[in-house]
Amino acid sequence: MSFDAIIKGGRWFDGTGAPSAVRNLGVRDGRVVAVTTEDLDETGCPEVVDAAGRWVLPGMVDIHTHYDVEVLDGPGLPESVRHGVTTILVGSCSLSTIHVGGVDAGDLFGRVEAIPRQHVIRAVDQHRTWSSAGEYADALESLPLGPNVAAFIGHSDMRTATMGLDRATRKDVRPTRREQARMERMLDEALDAGFVGMSAQQLLFDKLDGDLCRSRTLPSTYAKGKEMRGLRAILRRRRRALQAGPDASHPHTIVVQALHSIGWLGRPALRTSLLSAADLKAIPFIIHLMRPLAWLVNRLGADFRWQHLPVPFEVYADGIDLVIFEEFGSGAAALHLQEKIARDELMRDPAYRQQFRKEYERKYDPRVWQRDFFDAEIVECPDASVVGKSFGQVGVERGGKHPVDAFLDLVLEHGTAIRWRTTISNHRPAVLKKLAQDPGIQLGFSDAGAHLRNMAFYNFGLRLLKHVHDAEQAGRPFMSVEQAVHRLTGELGEWYRIDAGFLRQGDRADLVVIDPEHLDATLEEYREAPVEQYGGLSRMVNRNDAAVPAVFVSGRRVVADGEPTSLLGHERTGQFLRAERAGAAVPAPSAARSA
Repeated sequence: MSFDAIIKGGRWFDGTGAPSAVRNLGVRDGRVVAVTTEDLDETGCPEVVDAAGRWVLPGMVDIHTHYDVEVLDGPGLPESVRHGVTTILVGSCSLSTIHVGGVDAGDLFGRVEAIPRQHVIRAVDQHRTWSSAGEYADALESLPLGPNVAAFIGHSDMRTATMGLDRATRKDVRPTRREQARMERMLDEALDAGFVGMSAQQLLFDKLDGDLCRSRTLPSTYAKGKEMRGLRAILRRRRRALQAGPDASHPHTIVVQALHSIGWLGRPALRTSLLSAADLKAIPFIIHLMRPLAWLVNRLGADFRWQHLPVPFEVYADGIDLVIFEEFGSGAAALHLQEKIARDELMRDPAYRQQFRKEYERKYDPRVWQRDFFDAEIVECPDASVVGKSFGQVGVERGGKHPVDAFLDLVLEHGTAIRWRTTISNHRPAVLKKLAQDPGIQLGFSDAGAHLRNMAFYNFGLRLLKHVHDAEQAGRPFMSVEQAVHRLTGELGEWYRIDAGFLRQGDRADLVVIDPEHLDATLEEYREAPVEQYGGLSRMVNRNDAAVPAVFVSGRRVVADGEPTSLLGHERTGQFLRAERAGAAVPAPSAARSA
């Protein structure tokens, strides 16, 4: 038997959680055709990877991204693929580009996901050839996709296209019967096209960009019970997933969402993935309520999961440009203003500062950010004397100024040239270990492709594997590497009902080779790189090239020693993965021509 690629001598994980073993893998026509202890004939094989001492595992699945815009201009998606992610899900948080045009997409994505609005408009208008979910899937497959892509259809997308953005974001407006029927038809059509489900949103600090409806919340947040019941009924009947974000300011909505997942009186459970299980500094006890809630409703017949980022949630900000300020009035008021002059005038206003201080000091209302400027380190500033200090410390040194005033003074003085960071959640390693093992929690929520200046979790899977490997090496294991691999791969492919996450004989050869010796501190280091399709905007990225010697998609090598090969983004290796359908290996162009 001849092979297109051989990966020899690596510790092989099949994605099921079964014991790993040293094996040789042979790949032909995009599939794994041999898994054996025997030596494979390398004669004529163009790609032989010596994986001795390394791990060979299925390509990882990223269940929460906002690559909907970036994939149009940069379909290779190298920032995820170079870290071993071979399948990504788009359409999160009620946002997708199936039915809206460029301007509406810009208003929906720009401020909520911190993606430059003008580039959203340009990319969608330039590439949009589709008018339905099925045509969208075909359009993606006409691009040189690097990884595989699966998708939710966004409720805000459907609502905007049906009602218009203005009507869709008014509290006193409900969809007409015809509009409700149209949204339900859109959802059914998307599920027919293989979408994994629908995403919805209730979070009230996700605000619109643009001028028409600026600072209103996302259209999905305005939906009432009748509208959602009709959509949930379709998802339940079709056994597809609902991804949802509850309103954190009204904690009872979390319980309601969980209860909706239960199958009652013969109805199937509603497959529900909720945002998100986070060990918040602001409310440290909340995580200890989330886990039992998932356990309880699943015992009662639900199919409920929390999404969870299995690493510390560290964020960076340029001045006041950070989504966490949207969760209270004075922060949102500043972000509402697009012009620097108007924003600066607001921040000088004594009444505004008084309100900001009042909201900052209000510690017991629901929130994501801990609102502690003593826990916010300045990392860049034209004034070098403040670098390495917190805003609170600067205030103390400047005559005992309130931390809010110290922050606003520095932002007024330096604008976006002052850069700072804080860790919002997932800061306790012992809690992270418990969450990584919890069956009611899915490992994902990277937000890849969004918040480009604020965070970088493209390598979250590698960081979890490092956590597991370090504990094992220290003689204090909290889960096996096999379990960790399963949770990042096969478990997710099965739950979302897509053909991804396994590496057995006959499976599509989407795989990553990892060098465990290089699962080290480089995974946590700060890096930036320009995004060509966003006008060269410098975004936060991860760079740990030595940890990933090879990534294959459909049996073709797209990463070598952490760097994308010439193939990635130039020839299609990935495909649109349709729920409940097997994904055929993508043939190489020469094979396609000969066929």
